[in-house]
Amino acid sequence: MIVRIMGEGQLRIADEFFTELNRLDDELSEAIDSGDDEKFRAALVTLLDEVRKVGTPVPDDELVDSDLVLPYAEAHIDEVRELLTEEGLIPADPPTSAR
Repeated sequence: MIVRIMGEGQLRIADEFFTELNRLDDELSEAIDSGDDEKFRAALVTLLDEVRKVGTPVPDDELVDSDLVLPYAEAHIDEVRELLTEEGLIPADPPTSAR
């Protein structure tokens, strides 16, 4: 799956990492629901850090569509709330089209 972090670039993420990413996404959703900005900020940064850790950067000269777009680390809680679906930011079953 190809994931773009707004303002940073794209990363290729193997399916094996999505269990942990979904767990972190659930924590982010809970933080958003609570309205606690400090908890939200910590959860967003943790999720993005994990994506960066497990992802392999897509070279700038390789043109591929992103399967998923994540907000930038400084995004406001309301901006991220607008991006949420019923599954959060990360789908439970990631598309396998772009590997």
